Amino acid sequence: MKNLLVGLVLCTLVQWVAIPTASAQKRTELDLTQVLHSNNFKAQNRQATALTSESKKAIHLDAKPGAGIIWLNDVEFSNGEIEFDVRGKDVLQQSFPGIAFHGKDLEAYDAIYFRPFNFRADDPVRRSHSVQYISMPGYDWPKLRSEFPDKYEQPLANAPDPNGWFHVKVVVASPKVSVFVNGAEQPSLVVDKLSTRQTGSVGLWVGNNSEGDFANLTITPAAGQ
Repeated sequence: MKNLLVGLVLCTLVQWVAIPTASAQKRTELDLTQVLHSNNFKAQNRQATALTSESKKAIHLDAKPGAGIIWLNDVEFSNGEIEFDVRGKDVLQQSFPGIAFHGKDLEAYDAIYFRPFNFRADDPVRRSHSVQYISMPGYDWPKLRSEFPDKYEQPLANAPDPNGWFHVKVVVASPKVSVFVNGAEQPSLVVDKLSTRQTGSVGLWVGNNSEGDFANLTITPAAGQ
């Protein structure tokens, strides 16, 4: 009986060590330049090109009037984590890079985006508009700022270089969305989603007249999804 119990314990330990978590099994690290070269995306109101001069495998979205999204094909996201490196520029009202999720098309999605030109502004009001949540079509930033001031946009502690790369982690645990920048332990923004969408596409997002650079995109679904 003693040998049998030892055998069962050892078998259980082996199974526990050998089987990864559900999130680890589904973690997806995307080479965005490969996504571009394989045409495995859908572009809406933007063109994307590879950044060959960068040390990282990055892509560039051009600037056009209106928002634009590069949707990733074959990616359906509900809850979990989206991480990426992003770079905008310190030009007033011309830099709005971010990420869209739970998307259906250019008209219906949730998004987190940044205003790098506000990161280190002397004006504290501008600094308070550094990171933004929106939910389209009903809740764009003018409505949110007017009706819910300082709730869906916040400043960044230890604000990064507005012309440099920075790392973003968006944690979606519906309805809660939390945004972490450059590995910070405390989130820069925490909101409850305003849409009823529970799942959808993920896309690289840029706002009106904005370009943006993106790299190192990783998507990790929550355990069990």
